[in-house]
Amino acid sequence: MSTSLILCLIAAYFVAIFTVSFLTSKGKGSNSDFFRGGRKSPWYIVAISMIGTSISGVTFLSVPGMVAASQFSYIQMVLGFTVGYLVIAYLLLPLYYRMNMNSIYGYLEQRFGRAGYFTGASFFLISKLLGCGVRMFLTASVLQWIVFDSLGVPFWLNAAVTMLIVWLYTFRGGVKTLVWTDLLQTLAMIVAVVLCIYYMGKAMGLDAKGIWQTIGSSEMSRTWFFDDAKDTRYFWKQFLAGMFTTIAMTGLDQDMMQKNLSCKNLKDARKNVITNGLLYLPVNIIFLALGVLLYCFAASAGISVKPDQLFATIATGGYVPVIVGILFVLGLVAAAFSSAGSAVTALTTSFTVDILRADRRLDEKALGRTRLIVHSCAAVIMCFVICLFKVIGSGSVINAVYMIASYTYGPLLGIYAFGMFTRLQPRQWAVPLICVLSPVICLVLHLNSASWFGGYRFGFEMLLINAAITFIGLTAASISKKREAPKDLK
Repeated sequence: MSTSLILCLIAAYFVAIFTVSFLTSKGKGSNSDFFRGGRKSPWYIVAISMIGTSISGVTFLSVPGMVAASQFSYIQMVLGFTVGYLVIAYLLLPLYYRMNMNSIYGYLEQRFGRAGYFTGASFFLISKLLGCGVRMFLTASVLQWIVFDSLGVPFWLNAAVTMLIVWLYTFRGGVKTLVWTDLLQTLAMIVAVVLCIYYMGKAMGLDAKGIWQTIGSSEMSRTWFFDDAKDTRYFWKQFLAGMFTTIAMTGLDQDMMQKNLSCKNLKDARKNVITNGLLYLPVNIIFLALGVLLYCFAASAGISVKPDQLFATIATGGYVPVIVGILFVLGLVAAAFSSAGSAVTALTTSFTVDILRADRRLDEKALGRTRLIVHSCAAVIMCFVICLFKVIGSGSVINAVYMIASYTYGPLLGIYAFGMFTRLQPRQWAVPLICVLSPVICLVLHLNSASWFGGYRFGFEMLLINAAITFIGLTAASISKKREAPKDLK
């Protein structure tokens, strides 16, 4: 697949995105539009656009590549995701809509004071920078490999242009724009994957029935793992980790909740979250099915590459019809930019509202200027983080994302659970200390689990352990008498 064709495809795609961005952000966009979409987003549009934000370039590349080692065990985790979405819909959404704030971390201020508020917001900022950074690093690395290396373009310039594009189509409209651009990007990604399965099967001489039989008969399609509790693929490990990962990485994440809170009312937001949760299962099955076909094709063609490079190698290496390469590039770009645009917008919202508290002390015009400066800084910092991952390097990126989440979202999950299910009030100074110590303790456990616990290795369940340590620590640091719940939470 030629470099010029890939560049033309990317350019055409961005023209489409910028057109949607322009149409949805016409006029003078308000701060309310940027932060919460003016609370006018149709719930069904949000539900579809959320899939693209959740999936990102990591899922597009890593999930198909992980089936050789993990088979279809990821489905166990996805089932947990679905239950997690129900918890968000019926427990967290009513709280957020009742509070009517620009940032979900305003709850922590009401419950724990400013120390808890800044701690929660700070953990989100770190989580989102690292999580989105590693996602965008993977995407930028693939584009560097298949396009920019041959042109002599350095990686840092690739990352800088990527974040400039993200900034350009999000700086004015924010969430109001993202809901619609992410809808386009989600549909482009799903259509690309489905057509890739079709054309991959065709290249292997398979019709629809043959594709189904090939996937079903493969050892890589094994889904359920109940036999070994020490295995990281063990059902209850994956299911519970999936449920609580969704609660933490979606329900307690300003990025993911920002679109949900742009719906007209709680009823619509709840329908959106439940629909999104139900759609997530078939979408991931499609990705895993593609992974089986990719490995079967690679075996027949004698292709041996890293899992995260498998899809790109087959799609763009001349092994299959050029249409597969076209679909791959479009799907990858759609997945990556949907996630990055949403992340930069959420970082802008959280820093402006939670750290600077600009929405409380500035008028509309001054708030808009501050928001624009923060938005620009967020894009620059994200570019730096992407380049930093290039220096550090990474292995399986899908695992890296979830391990980052277990260390950074664990304290958020613990502090929210403590606030919502107890009436105790911890000492102010103890909240940030406990939230910092908890991941450190988890790291020690992770590094020594095999020798300390008879060969047991922690996986994604580290998120739960992290949250539990935070919860126990906050309990120990609480004042003995019970605290009255704030009026708006009764």
